[in-house]
Amino acid sequence: MDTKLKNSHRLAVIIAVLVLLISSVGMVLTYPIYSNQLKEELDGDSIEMNTVLEMSSSLLEGNAILYNEVYEETDRYYVLQYYGNSHFQLMRKYMDYEVFSNDGEALLKEKSEDTLSKLVKKEDTPYAFRAAFTYDEDGELIDMKVGGNRIDKREQFDIEQNLVNWRGYDYSDISEPSDVQIIYGMTEENLNAYIEGDDYAQYYQTYHLLENGTYHWMIAIFAVFTILAGIVLTVRKGFGFGTHKLFAVPFELVLCVLGILVGCTYMISDLVFRTISGNFLQIVPGMNSTLNEIFSFMINLLVWLAVFLVLFWGSVCLSHMFTMKKAYWKERTLCAKVFRWSKRGGNAYGKKVKDSAGGLFSRFKSFCKRQYDMMMHLDFQDKTNRTIFKIVAINFVVLIVICTFWFYGFIALVIYSVGLFLFLRKYFHDIQEKYKLLLRSTNQLADGDLDTPLQGDMGIFNPIQEELKKIQNGFKKAVEEEVKSERMKTELITNVSHDLKTPLTAIITYTDLLKNETDESKRKEYIEVLDRKSLRLKVLIEDLFEISKAASKNVTMNFMDVDIVGLLKQVGLEYDNKIKESNLDFRWNLPDHKIVLWLDSQKTYRIFENMIVNITKYAMPHTRVYIDMAETDRDVSISMKNISAAELNFNTDEITDRFVRGDSSRNTEGSGLGLAIAKSFTELQYGTLKISTEADLFKAEITLPKREKPIEEQEKETESSLIPEDHEKKEEIVLLH
Repeated sequence: MDTKLKNSHRLAVIIAVLVLLISSVGMVLTYPIYSNQLKEELDGDSIEMNTVLEMSSSLLEGNAILYNEVYEETDRYYVLQYYGNSHFQLMRKYMDYEVFSNDGEALLKEKSEDTLSKLVKKEDTPYAFRAAFTYDEDGELIDMKVGGNRIDKREQFDIEQNLVNWRGYDYSDISEPSDVQIIYGMTEENLNAYIEGDDYAQYYQTYHLLENGTYHWMIAIFAVFTILAGIVLTVRKGFGFGTHKLFAVPFELVLCVLGILVGCTYMISDLVFRTISGNFLQIVPGMNSTLNEIFSFMINLLVWLAVFLVLFWGSVCLSHMFTMKKAYWKERTLCAKVFRWSKRGGNAYGKKVKDSAGGLFSRFKSFCKRQYDMMMHLDFQDKTNRTIFKIVAINFVVLIVICTFWFYGFIALVIYSVGLFLFLRKYFHDIQEKYKLLLRSTNQLADGDLDTPLQGDMGIFNPIQEELKKIQNGFKKAVEEEVKSERMKTELITNVSHDLKTPLTAIITYTDLLKNETDESKRKEYIEVLDRKSLRLKVLIEDLFEISKAASKNVTMNFMDVDIVGLLKQVGLEYDNKIKESNLDFRWNLPDHKIVLWLDSQKTYRIFENMIVNITKYAMPHTRVYIDMAETDRDVSISMKNISAAELNFNTDEITDRFVRGDSSRNTEGSGLGLAIAKSFTELQYGTLKISTEADLFKAEITLPKREKPIEEQEKETESSLIPEDHEKKEEIVLLH
């Protein structure tokens, strides 16, 4: 049984091959029939006439172009822009032409006298095709004549009628001819060259074959023969044909392939016409034509074999509808599979399709969301132009795609416009919400709420939100500074009152005692107390004035070259007794060489003095004090470290403020202005004074910059160095007197 089935299947394959070969060879063998029937077209007479008719209609356009080349009534650039690629521009390369005035004068003046005489000649013209057009002063075409030794009376009439039909064509965008005669002439050689290179002529040849009844009937006969063979081989069970997967293609795909085959009809017919006209294949010029004919025959045979093979395959695929009946529409159609998937949720194939579609939809949704987020978070500081360009480019591409739909593009445009409206409405609604959030934030700042943080996604206003946060922090810091300043003012008044009242009260008290005291020793003691208290009051008032002037920048600075190492040693020597009385062990770590800086010597001395006095007051007795000086390329740093006698529980940022002292009870003697004066004088000299503590360790670090001497001072020094020595001595004597 198996052997019989194999033999039957083999027989079916042989029959199929024979059917395809018979149909293909049969179509090629019918070519002589079409050649005889299309003899007129193959000779070119019919093609020539149609080409001339098509060519003559372009001469009216040429009349307007040549007229404007002569008179330039329309801008030459405009004519080239809109008529530079017209069909007449191709034609004029194959013909002679001239524009004559009605007096017979050649206006273009591009042709020789011999050519002009040939154009003017009406009878026995040397041209295969000649046309003359005459226009009156009003621009009316009053006469047109067509002739030539290749144009007979009938053809002349047809061409002139064709020109009459085309004369109403509107060329009003450029100036129309008036009061001129325009003549064209095309030689036989140029006419043949034009016809050979004319695409319309080639199309017209194929069009005649497509209209040939015999050609259609032959295709139909061999096509039906092939299709019936495919149906019989498939339907008849004995052959067992069509079971291969190649013939299990869905119904819709088979129709698509057959539709593509029908769409190739023109290309196949063009191949046939080129073959029967002998213009299809030239292997080697001058070679035996028999070889060329054999190759031409083989190629045509293969093309028709492919055509009938597709028809045979399609017939076998569709023949299963007779054997499978209802099952065919369920199993061999994509529509049924999609319907089942939509109804039941899908089988394995449906699930795969669903997953693929879901993945595509998810990616598309994610892409849309990213684009929307991008638009919602536009950075107007540096990305606005690029983002707008992207939006415009995308919209441009969409509109281009819509325009390709021609009539249906209107429906697509309506759908696109509605979608764009909905998208923009949501987009601007979101912008309004973000803007309201921004307004709430600004109103929060306007109401003075500096503690509540500005939160929320403001989209394109996020950069403004960041600036508002900076403003909030700046306002908050300014308010804290103002509160601190007000507190310091209150403490200043309290501290000044206390520090001034103490010596003043003592002065008043001892003055009253001195008035009634008769004991000379006690009177002397009271006077010493008065002297000490008045001096303290004087120092306090002087410090108060000093710090006030420093705070208002109303201090006169006398800068000069100062050896900062020598100055610090001088302060140490002058306060040596006070240092010994405080039982402190000063460890000096100063450079051995001079370090000269551009400073105010008096103010710098006061800085060192206040710092050393502060150490002698508050340092724990019998401890070591370290004073170090370090030099860099840019500045000089002086570090002073000591162990405090009292607990260091003050704020190091406020210790250098006015009237702030380490002992909050203010029992120690002093104005509380020492560190404040030192800090002010340091800053007036472009330096810094930084106080830090660690447990009981008190550390003060003074940094003074290395500044260049001003140019004015350098010029003064230069001038003084140029003064003669004896002159300096004379000035010195004058100053002494």
